[in-house]
Amino acid sequence: MPHFVEQAKTYSECVNKIRAKYGQDFKVLLERSVQKRGLFGVGSHEEIELTGTYGFAPQPQTERPSVSAPVDLETLKSQVIAAANKAVPSNTGDPSMQAVLKEIASLSGAVRSLNEKVDGSISGSAAKKSARNENNNHPSMQKLEDDLFNNEFSASFVKTILERARREFPLNELDDYEEVQKQVVQWIGEKISIYEEPEQPVQAKKKPRVVVLLGPPGVGKTTTLVKLATLYGELEGEQEGHLDWRKQVRLITLDRYRIGAEYQLEKYGEWMNIPVSVVDDYDGLKKVLALYKQEVDFILIDTIGRSPRNYAELGEMKAMLDACPAKTEYHLCVQASTKVGDLRDIIKQYEPFKYKSVIITKLDETDKAGNVISVLAEENKSVSFITTGQTVPSDIEPATVIRLLINLEGFAVDRHSLVDHFKDKAV
Repeated sequence: MPHFVEQAKTYSECVNKIRAKYGQDFKVLLERSVQKRGLFGVGSHEEIELTGTYGFAPQPQTERPSVSAPVDLETLKSQVIAAANKAVPSNTGDPSMQAVLKEIASLSGAVRSLNEKVDGSISGSAAKKSARNENNNHPSMQKLEDDLFNNEFSASFVKTILERARREFPLNELDDYEEVQKQVVQWIGEKISIYEEPEQPVQAKKKPRVVVLLGPPGVGKTTTLVKLATLYGELEGEQEGHLDWRKQVRLITLDRYRIGAEYQLEKYGEWMNIPVSVVDDYDGLKKVLALYKQEVDFILIDTIGRSPRNYAELGEMKAMLDACPAKTEYHLCVQASTKVGDLRDIIKQYEPFKYKSVIITKLDETDKAGNVISVLAEENKSVSFITTGQTVPSDIEPATVIRLLINLEGFAVDRHSLVDHFKDKAV
């Protein structure tokens, strides 16, 4: 049997393409998302690929009656009477004939009941199928699919949202697209998990909270580390050109390889009046951590930017970070504009570090957030912070559901209803 493999930006576009090429007699066997690369690798995007067969031959008729077909009561009765006439004398007073006629009456009631059930089942199934088809073809469903893909949500995430919309929206409610959008935005928000900062126990012997930032090169780990230092340090004021902090913070960098990385962090430390240490091996890190153990509140560690595909270097960095205490918090930094496929790779390849959450960086450089929302939801990862620029310390904020939802392009976001719906998660 002939088969097809077709690609398009959305599922509906792909189906229309198949119909135009192969006609109405086709069956989709496999659906998957693929990365479509642009010219010279620029402008790649995710598309839907459908694989299936077409050109079905008409099925031959069989003599076996369909189970779901209504039964012809009169025909069946005639057949039973004819068989009875052959078996017994034509005498209605005969006890054998009376038994046969009684059986016919009983059978008539059973068949009538069966016909009513079959008719009801067929009409009910047809009604549901008709409603589903109308929902699928409704302009609001088409627009919703386009809006989701335009925000770069993953194909699997879009499919989940559309399936829920088909289940939960009656046909008449689809006519009000503004209300459809409002409900879908809430569904998207329900998929977002916000990281909860750990409560620090009251201890006689103070132990510092150790935070490590991970991530590939270029995502802004160093500036994010400095911004976190200002948040955790709780600035009290400035005296004689030096900043005074309510909490004691220390910065450590493991990055002695990137040109200017060490100098950049040291200059930030000098400006903020926060000591900076530079280490490049397990023993050095162990020594510095022991030095700060009794005198500080926070130790923030900047790591080397490693490609998620360079397993050897990731392994070396993991071995070095084993010098950190057991309760160390690892946060993975990912850039907001990263493509869906690359995000999945980064998130999975850094799993050995057992990171607590994800920090979304450079959200100001894109007007779409569907890629990070969908991938983090699919991988069950929470978001702790969002950065929105290079300015220290202002361009960082704790992650909230609303902050991510307002980055959706083409969706109307009702802040008041979202605050009521999500409460603590939203603000």
